[in-house]
This record gives sequence, structure tokens and C-alpha cells, in this order.
Amino acid sequence: MIAPLKPAPNAALLLADGTVFFGYGLGDAGTVSGEICFNTAMTGYQEILTDPSYAGQIITFTFPHIGNVGCNPEDVESDDAQPTPLGANGLILREAITAPSSFRATAHLEDWLKAHGLRGISGIDTRALTRHIRMHGAQNCAIAVAGHASPVTEEALLKKANAALALAPDMNGLELAAHVTTQENYAWSAPRWEMEQSHLQHLPVGDALAHVVAIDYGVKRNILRSLISAGVRLTVVPATASAEEILALKPDGVFLSNGPGDPSATGHYAVPVIKKLIDAKLPIFGICLGHQMLGIALGCHTEKMKQGHRGANHPVKDLQTGKVEITSQNHGFAISDAGLPAEVEVTHRSLFDGTVQGIRHRTLPVFSVQGHPEASPGPHDSQYLFARFVAMVKESAGA
Repeated sequence: MIAPLKPAPNAALLLADGTVFFGYGLGDAGTVSGEICFNTAMTGYQEILTDPSYAGQIITFTFPHIGNVGCNPEDVESDDAQPTPLGANGLILREAITAPSSFRATAHLEDWLKAHGLRGISGIDTRALTRHIRMHGAQNCAIAVAGHASPVTEEALLKKANAALALAPDMNGLELAAHVTTQENYAWSAPRWEMEQSHLQHLPVGDALAHVVAIDYGVKRNILRSLISAGVRLTVVPATASAEEILALKPDGVFLSNGPGDPSATGHYAVPVIKKLIDAKLPIFGICLGHQMLGIALGCHTEKMKQGHRGANHPVKDLQTGKVEITSQNHGFAISDAGLPAEVEVTHRSLFDGTVQGIRHRTLPVFSVQGHPEASPGPHDSQYLFARFVAMVKESAGA
């Protein structure tokens, strides 16, 4: 029996170095560009696509079957009320989107992509593409997706992809936090998800709890849920909030969130604020971009990595306990080992490449980590860091 012929490709992926892949369009027709990266997680594709830290990037999923648990409103990590969630620019898959098979699914991933104006490409040899990214480092790319109404030539697809690629900015020096942050203060009260209770339900929070102010550089919702579940009252403020505005809220502690872009660019307006908060002797906890900018505020330097860390299987060693944690990661910049100030101690290191994964101030209640302890859907090895921070906040508030 002769196998049926595959339809002609209707989408193209073009890398900045000229590498070309042809495949089949996902989501909306049109073009999209950004920095290409790959994510090695086997689960959590909706959480990854809606993570604001991925703004400006196009994700290659190394796991071949994406779509098997569908989509639902509970697994969105940014504001789903917007036309497009504050997350990745697009996606690249090996296989066509898998039909959903989960009791929690409310939508097919293909329908969800179209509803939010997102696009991508499937039918790509993602193993070859991932090896190419690993060897040649981060670079920009563009995807062109044709409509299904009429045939399209490879030349026409490449012309559209080239036009889109020319518009992609360099991630070095790129400030993106201001584009994904909240525009006004708000209180958050929803806890972490439990099988018996939707985390879309916000719970009453007593005024007697310690008060944490979270600075939103592109915060993931599960970070906010984790802080609430650890036992605090939470106010979220914009990335551009001044130290005076934050201190006027009378916080017992401050959280510095994850986010996209170059930390040195966001640091132009954020680092002076962080320095004033450090001087106020407040407990401070940073994650991802917040970790990098806290490092800059303490005198460290950051650098662009040839190959960032993105996935849910990254081993990190806690240098204080000797324990190894499996972590979720999403970053293309890192704190450099060069010129570390004497008052800064490295607390965690990656066992993949030895890069700095955590720091703390030797005398002040200030610490941060590069990985994502709130990891949704997992792993949860680093969840203890939220309890550590809240204990530090309560101790400081009691004092």
C-alpha cells in the first residue's frame, strides 16, 4: 500500500545565519520573529508559552509530542485577558499538535494559539535544530506561515521570513520588562493549585500577615501563588515603581520577580531602586531577572550566555548543604564570576556548566536564585526557598 503524500509545506523557519527549515504552520497565518531558543521540558508547554520571561523569544520544544493535555485558564502564567498573553513570540514543534487527552483541558492547543494570535511551525527536525543552536549559540530567527486558501512557494515564504527577521532586535541591551509589567498596583491572594480547589479562586488574606511587596518585571503567577501559600499578604507593583512608592506601602519584605530582556538594560531604572531597598535593611528575595539585578545592585556583573538554560531538568548544587536540586530554568544571561564583591557569597551553582545559580549577602537578609523554585508544573525541589524568605520576613517584622 502506498502511503499518502504529505501536503506541501506552508511555513518557513529562517535563522539569522541563513539556515532554513520548511514545515507546517501552527496558529495564525503571518510572520513572527525573535531570539530562537530550546526548552527541554516534557510537560508544561502552556505555562512556558505564557511565561513573560520568554517575551521576545521563539521556543523550540525538544519533546516531540506537544498538545496532549490541551489548554485551560488555570495553567496560564500571565494575563490571559489580553489579546496575546505576555509570553513567547512563537513556537517550533517536531510533530503536529497532539489532540488533548486530559480532564482539565478546555481547549485544543491549536485553537488556543489562534485565539491569542500566536503562530509557529511544526514538521521540523527539532533534534537537528537543537544541535545547531547548541553549537552556534543564540541568534534571531523568523517564522512565516501562509494561509491555507491558496498554494505558496518556498521563495515567497522565505521573502516574508527575511522581512520579519530584519525587524528582530538584538537581545543584548534590550529592555523588555517595562512591556510586560503591570501598569498599576494590585493585591494578590490566590494560593498554589490543589486538586480540590482551583487556584483561580482568591482567598481572603488577613491584615495580620507579614506584608511583601513584589516588583513585577514580568512575574509568573505561580510565584505569586507560592508566596501566598507560604503565608504572607502580597502587593504587586510595576517595574518602574520608585523606592519611595514601595516604602510607602510599609512592606516587611520585598520580592524581585523574573522577567525578560537584558538585566543591565532594565537595571538602568531598577538597580537604583533596589539599592535603596537594600539600604532600608528590608529582607529581599530575587528570582531570575530579579536575581541578576540584585547582583548588579550588590556590585556583581552580568553576561550574555552563549547558550542559556531552559528546561525542567537542570541540576543545581546548594553549596551550603551539598544537596543537588533538579530545577526549572529560563534565562539567557547570568551573574559573572569575574569581580564578585567580597560581601557576596555564591550559594548555588549549575552542575551543567558551573554558572552562578544563587547568591546571598553575607550580613544582610538579602538572597536570590537564578532558577525557578515556583516551577509549574515542576519540579518542586526548590520550593523551600519561599518558606526561607517568608521566615526571614517574619523574623525581621517581629524584630
